[in-house]
Amino acid sequence: MSTSPEPYEIYAVKYAYRDAVRAQNFIFSDAHDVPMPLDYYVWAIVGKSKTYVVDTGFDEAEAAARKRDHIRSPAEGLRLIGVEAENVEEIILTHMHYDHCGNMKQFPKAKFYLQDREMAFATGRFMREKFIRHSFAVDYVTDLVRALYDDRVDFVDGVREIAPGLSLHHVGGHTDGLQVVRVWTRRGWMVIASDATHFYDNMNRTNPFPIVFNMGHVMEGYRTVQALADSPQHVIAGHDPLVMARFPAVSKETEGIAVRLDADPLHWE
Repeated sequence: MSTSPEPYEIYAVKYAYRDAVRAQNFIFSDAHDVPMPLDYYVWAIVGKSKTYVVDTGFDEAEAAARKRDHIRSPAEGLRLIGVEAENVEEIILTHMHYDHCGNMKQFPKAKFYLQDREMAFATGRFMREKFIRHSFAVDYVTDLVRALYDDRVDFVDGVREIAPGLSLHHVGGHTDGLQVVRVWTRRGWMVIASDATHFYDNMNRTNPFPIVFNMGHVMEGYRTVQALADSPQHVIAGHDPLVMARFPAVSKETEGIAVRLDADPLHWE
């Protein structure tokens, strides 16, 4: 008789934000100019014996260069939920855009799970195109290449279970090697979608965020995310401020900073 794996806890930690309007967040015309800011997150998946961090964010220098509002380092945010960056041994990188793979020096013991296709994408011929490489930071890419040469990169080819109840799934689309994370929790199968859907409305309205490498893979990625999650309320969008509104804060001290994603949502309008 099969048994379910031990459930994980999942946390989202906000470390930065960007003011934007709605029309900037959809590839197909959405003429509204109402505010629609982006939040920048890292995530922690906490089990009884091991903690995994998902993505590592960007630093203050990159924030200044790109005119983003940097609130705290991801390491500082993780510390508020009891995760010490210097002790983290396993990190999942959903992809190599600047806002997902910086700050590697803050995680000196970690190895990094990354799709084969993403490293090839970030270091290959498509980076000749300015509009594609704009979302990458060459220093962050170089840091990850150095980690590879230090035997700290564990490549994934498509789908892989890295622990019972925790698996990685290639979807592509936004980048060639984008992956999502499926996690078993006390309320069922959840998916950290990262930039497979920046906002819930990107997927719900089938209207992607404007940074797209392969539109067909974006659309298939929506279907994959929906199939992997137990329900729409089990999907965690990559940059949507609704994540902070829909889920409870970890503590009073972390209101507006960190939320518990495996807890029942406060609401879901």
